Amino acid sequence: MTTDTVGTKVKLAAQLGRWEEVGEDLVGVNVNDLASVGARPAGLVDTILCGRPDPEAFRAIGKGLDRGLRAARCSLLGGETAIVPEIVEGIDLGATAIGFFPRGRRPVLGAAIRPGDRILGIPSSGVHANGLTLLRRLLEERSVDLLRPRARADRPVGEEILEPTRIYSVTADALAGVPTTHGLAHLSGGGVRNLARLHPKVAFVLDHWPEVPPLFEWIQGLGGLSDEEMFQTFNMGIGFVLVVASSRLAETRRRLARAGAADALEIGHVERGTGVSVPAHGLSFEGYA
Repeated sequence: MTTDTVGTKVKLAAQLGRWEEVGEDLVGVNVNDLASVGARPAGLVDTILCGRPDPEAFRAIGKGLDRGLRAARCSLLGGETAIVPEIVEGIDLGATAIGFFPRGRRPVLGAAIRPGDRILGIPSSGVHANGLTLLRRLLEERSVDLLRPRARADRPVGEEILEPTRIYSVTADALAGVPTTHGLAHLSGGGVRNLARLHPKVAFVLDHWPEVPPLFEWIQGLGGLSDEEMFQTFNMGIGFVLVVASSRLAETRRRLARAGAADALEIGHVERGTGVSVPAHGLSFEGYA
């Protein structure tokens, strides 16, 4: 089981009057966490807390939920809408999802990871639902017009940031039952540091990190943020990671392509040591904390 919210991304949704995206996010943040241990999503229940009823927003959230659930092949089992003006003023969203391990499959917890393994990354669709408190503060401080595109972009920056979380559960499910899949990680809050949770006695060297998407470069410039802050707050273009045996790298990539992740990239390897490093950016994290 997993439970999560979309955090303060709901504040941006309210500001722009767009709720479908965060409805889809609500599915993504939960089923992706299930996928990180190799579980197949079965069902989800949602919670909407609000200060007053907003039928139009509720309809839009429902549309987003439906789209996310279809993408994840997951069912909506129920939910709760509570009008609690004493607790919240706007709208807050949360959900709990339950998954299972198909017969014969064991949880993928990272214990099999060893030096020599290769690290594959699946690109994200944007900032997903992490780092929004920091990002929203920067947008406000710099008086950014969310209805206008940033430089060299083709859509409004608010729309770019609201882009829903990419759902990785179906892709991960196709690899989770393969013995040579040694580790899975959802790069959400904590960024690349999430990898350190997989195995405390090996080093994850991300020496082939792809070019950082322009949106993240723009965010970094907006706040004058360090590379360290960016890589431990945002996904920086990679939303899900697989650690696989080097002997089955080509086969794994073929499986990923068939499962909807033809854009997966080799982003690093495992070696002796501890922690997570991104050499091109001079970064080294000893753990998650």
